[in-house]
This record gives sequence, structure tokens and C-alpha cells, in this order.
Amino acid sequence: MAQIVGVHGIAQQLQGSAELEDDWVLALIDGVRAAGAELPKDVLRIAFYGDLYRDPGNKRAAGEKEWRPDEVSKDEAELLMAWWQAAAEVEPGRVISPAAVTRGTLDDTVQKGLLALARSSFFASVTVSAMIGDLKQVRRYLREPAVRKAAQRAVHDAVKPDTRLIIGHSLGSVVAYEALHTHGHEPNWERVSGFITIGSPLGIPNLIFDALEPPPQKGVGAWPAGIQRWSNISDDGDIVALRKVLAPLFPGPLTDYRVSNEARAHEARPYLSARITGQAVLEALR
Repeated sequence: MAQIVGVHGIAQQLQGSAELEDDWVLALIDGVRAAGAELPKDVLRIAFYGDLYRDPGNKRAAGEKEWRPDEVSKDEAELLMAWWQAAAEVEPGRVISPAAVTRGTLDDTVQKGLLALARSSFFASVTVSAMIGDLKQVRRYLREPAVRKAAQRAVHDAVKPDTRLIIGHSLGSVVAYEALHTHGHEPNWERVSGFITIGSPLGIPNLIFDALEPPPQKGVGAWPAGIQRWSNISDDGDIVALRKVLAPLFPGPLTDYRVSNEARAHEARPYLSARITGQAVLEALR
């Protein structure tokens, strides 16, 4: 059993829990070591839900095969526009601002947004099809109840009586947040008091923040059950973590921190290996 449960983000459908556990735990050990302590290798368990997006063999699933710009929905286009605006602010010399582009139909706007993002350092190695697949995974979690329930169940199944800390990366921070509300009062969750979010999109208005369950009230998100300490960690260049400061949205013992992941702004491993993350882990496990 593990004291820490990690919840991965998008585009992990071709991975598995064992592979991700190896990646995460080594980076986490380095982060804690940078903070002046040690962690055992068996401290972490990954809550894996990537298989919900995996193609079973003859039917396309979000994130796989080839997606076309004309298959982007209105919800997905809204998130694409948010990423485009953020990328233009981070790299104005590389990414043209949406405000400087004449836009027409939804398809026209989507194509221009994808083209602009393809020029960013953030999406430099990501194909247009994969970018669309990422958008679809976010939309499917938020709009398909069966996917939402199964992803949260994966977190619940990973939590054991000795679990004390949940770490959520990217979309996984949304899954973890909602799982805390759905399952946090159940027996196995009694010792879970720490929550760390890395590269989190929880603060993105409309598509994510306003679609959370339970719904925010008057612009304020519900505090997760049992959590006594929440550390939110972001990189200035991480356009998925669109809103870097979450404390005003979730009043409670939440502290926002910044790290620099350089060219790997949104990757889980550099977040986990950061000294600030290591310190947050140690504080949660005290």
C-alpha cells in the first residue's frame, strides 16, 4: 500500500499504471531529496484512467488515430482559444495573438488556432491530431458521465487506508478534486488530508471551473472533503494551467507556488522533481 496516490493527466492512453508509477516515483524521490529528505520507492500508487480513452481495436477513441480540425466541437474550440491566447501571451514573438487574426466560421477559427499553437514551443512536438485528441479527452471527462464516474472510481480504487496525500497533474487534478468530493467521506479516505495540484486547469472558467461537481457557488469552488493542506504548483509557461493562482477560487488552506520547468512546462516529471513539490510532499506526510 502507498501513502501517496498520483492521478495522471491527458494523453496517457497508451501507458499503464506500472510505467507511470516508475516515472512519477523517481521524479518525486528527486524532489523530496532536493528538499532534504528521502522517500521509499513504494510510497506511490498511480490511479490510472487512461484506458478509458484507449481505442479497443476498431473504434476511434479521443487521443488516438487521426483527428481533423472539422471534428472539433464548440466546447473543445473554447478550450483551444484559451490555450491560443495563453500561448500568445507567453511567446508573443512566436505565436500570433487571436486578436490579430480575422476569424470566420468555427472551422476557420479552429484551423487558425491549431496553426498558431503548432508554432509555440509548448506544442512544438505535438501533431495537430494529437492536439485535438487532448481537447477531446478534457471534453469527454466533463461531458460524458460514464467517463467521469469511471475516472473518479479509479482514484477511489487506488486509495487505501494508509493513503495520506493525493497528487493530481493536469486533467488529473480535476479528476482528483472531484473524487475527493465523491468518495472523500468513505472509510479508506479517512487519512487523506493533503492535496497537491501540478499544472492544473482547475481555474479555467466556463469549460472547467464552472462545470465542476459540486458546482461553484457565486464564483467560489467547494473545499475538498478532509483536505487540511492544498499546494497548487504551476509554471509561468504552462498554458494548460491557465490560471496560476487558485487560492481566491477555493478559499481555505491553499497555497500557490511557481516553479520553472523550462521547455518542459507542462510535463509531470519536472513538476515532481522540483524542490517546492518535495517540500509540499513532506509537509503533507508529517
